[in-house]
Amino acid sequence: MSVSRASGTAPRRGAFFDVDETVIAAKSMLEFWRYWTVWSGGGWSRYRAGLEGLDALVRRGVPRSEVNRAYFRLFAGASRAETESAGRAWYAGYRRRPAAFVAATAAALEGHRRAGDAVVLVSGSFAACLAPLADDLGADRLLCTEPVVARDGLLTGEVRRPMIGAAKAEAVAATVAQLGLDAAECFCYADHASDLPMLRAVGHPRVVGRDAVLLARAREGRWPVLPAGVHGKDRAAGGR
Repeated sequence: MSVSRASGTAPRRGAFFDVDETVIAAKSMLEFWRYWTVWSGGGWSRYRAGLEGLDALVRRGVPRSEVNRAYFRLFAGASRAETESAGRAWYAGYRRRPAAFVAATAAALEGHRRAGDAVVLVSGSFAACLAPLADDLGADRLLCTEPVVARDGLLTGEVRRPMIGAAKAEAVAATVAQLGLDAAECFCYADHASDLPMLRAVGHPRVVGRDAVLLARAREGRWPVLPAGVHGKDRAAGGR
């Protein structure tokens, strides 16, 4: 997604947001996997098998980037058009939940949007389920994991690069440069230790929730910490 402003004015600052358990209260990839197995006719057994496979990798200490790759292999042979259609349907239902969004982060995002800042979502998830969220929240850009799509429109199961850890920081830095922003004036919001490189890439990092690693770094750097309490969409961002 690219920046598009009706006024034609360029943003002075950027506000970068991790998504899962930072903006939304859930893990979009797992939520969508459950929805997709029903949508595509795979059923509960397929959902459980995929989830157990990913859990096994996590228990073995496999790096998050490799777990991310394993997740997308579950979609090998799926139609990109159908995943996008399912993603829109999933989000339409998700946004109506009474505890869909992290309240403090959603309020911050809306504040940045109203201030004219470039609002950018940064996630290891993918556009099939994140593009509807980005549109709903009025985000200017979406930086996420990009599945490889074959010429026939089917997902190969591979990705170009997991948007995890250092990849997020590099994507933030590239976006800051593309938009002509000053990184020292930009903000970043995230909830997990793996997001530390991204938080360090801007001048105004914000920790969301109670991750022990991030809380320790927040104490050292006097970074603000936002609570992870939740509420529904209409209160989250002005009912856009």
